[in-house]
Amino acid sequence: MALQSFGVIGLAVMGENLALNVERNGFPISVYNRTAEKTDAFMANRAGGKNVVATYSLKDFVASLERPRKILIMVQAGKPVDAVIEQLKPFIEEGDIIIDGGNSLYDDTARRTRELEPLGYRFIGMGVSGGEEGALNGPSLMPGGTKSSYEYLEPILVKIAAQVDDGPCVTYIGPGGAGHYVKMVHNGIEYGDMQLIAEAYDLLKNAVGLDHNQLHEVFAEWNTTDELNSFLIEITADIFKYIDPDTNQPLVDLILDAAGQKGTGRWTVQSALEIGISIPTMTAAVNARIMSSFKKDRVEASKILTGPTGKFQGDAQTFINQIRDALYCSKICSYAQGMDLLSAASKAFSYNLDLGEIARIWKGGCIIRAGFLNKIKSAYGENPQLPNLLLAPEFKQTILDRQEAWREVLAQAAKLGIPVPAFSASLDYFDSYRRDRLPQNLTQAQRDYFGAHTYERVDKPGFFHTEWTKVAEESVQTSTPRPLQAQEPAQVLRTPGAAE
Repeated sequence: MALQSFGVIGLAVMGENLALNVERNGFPISVYNRTAEKTDAFMANRAGGKNVVATYSLKDFVASLERPRKILIMVQAGKPVDAVIEQLKPFIEEGDIIIDGGNSLYDDTARRTRELEPLGYRFIGMGVSGGEEGALNGPSLMPGGTKSSYEYLEPILVKIAAQVDDGPCVTYIGPGGAGHYVKMVHNGIEYGDMQLIAEAYDLLKNAVGLDHNQLHEVFAEWNTTDELNSFLIEITADIFKYIDPDTNQPLVDLILDAAGQKGTGRWTVQSALEIGISIPTMTAAVNARIMSSFKKDRVEASKILTGPTGKFQGDAQTFINQIRDALYCSKICSYAQGMDLLSAASKAFSYNLDLGEIARIWKGGCIIRAGFLNKIKSAYGENPQLPNLLLAPEFKQTILDRQEAWREVLAQAAKLGIPVPAFSASLDYFDSYRRDRLPQNLTQAQRDYFGAHTYERVDKPGFFHTEWTKVAEESVQTSTPRPLQAQEPAQVLRTPGAAE
């Protein structure tokens, strides 16, 4: 029997569809699933007439593959991935390539790389985005690991990836956990996008009073624009026109308002905190999902806690256009935060990420695919060292031109008592980034007062500590304000953070 080119372990939705994608593109495959019933169902229902070999033990699975073996693991992230790798070890050989295509935490991917590479095995941690449709017809692929391992897989990956005007939506991301890190940030941006769209929907429905047909029309129209054309806007428009056959009502109105999450958004926020990058839009999106989960509490609170209600009083179309502008400005800020986090992680973990190329491979296949990504790719093409996406000429001018509409939307939301945490976080990010002086001078004074943490001054170099209590006590004892120079003896030049 001829040996197969590629193997897939795990026949859940993503595994099945990726397997069929690989086979359709000319690479014979072998498949294995922990439960034989799943394998049988796949062979009977989806693999008929295709160059697919079903195996029922890992020993037979590995034996069915040509060397060096290329094995894609599509199982639940975490311990299941480690378990499969351990079960494979007795059968694989030096040079074989293991690919983890799940949503693994980048730290786990880096650890597995350190453990497997010295044993002679090659390991790739590959982010896969696009859901079941993308997996079958062309996802966005984000492979990280040794470059030589990627190059060996490249002929397969470029064929199964989504294809856009400037090439396949796959590129070598970087070493170690780089691929899964980029996929994690992709998902964080996805959280932000979805929350921003949800807030626009809330305003259109509950402030403007649009019904499901009007909502469909608005989002369908937005999807024709260069700015908001995207997969998420497209499916949002589709959702509004779906009528539940049992009740003859819009299905979206019957869905419980408690959103789930699988962890990648939370991981993005945690990583940003550890690296020291501000991503308030994504943080607001994660918090919004958490808040939504307290459905019972919110229902009870709604009976007790009162606030403003009512509808927008003014020209509806003007306000709809303002919401569109607010959504786009907020989206720019969200992506600026995501790219800033990738830039910082690239330096912290020596990933050497190409931000323009990452934007390019997100143009097709993935959940955040959007025409807007062309502009991001161009921004980094013009200036690979761009400090922040907000400083790119086009994005800068867009926000400067539309910020009045953005601010008006937030003001109206506040007046009507409609929460817009991601819109607000995005505007706060913009306003904070554009100001040359923030009130954290007071924060530093407080830290120095209670913890002797020191501070820097704007008028002289060095780190200083002030005996604030002594100065305050002396100030109380005098009837005239103390001049600044009178406080100088209480200040000590010192190393930051040093103990008293």
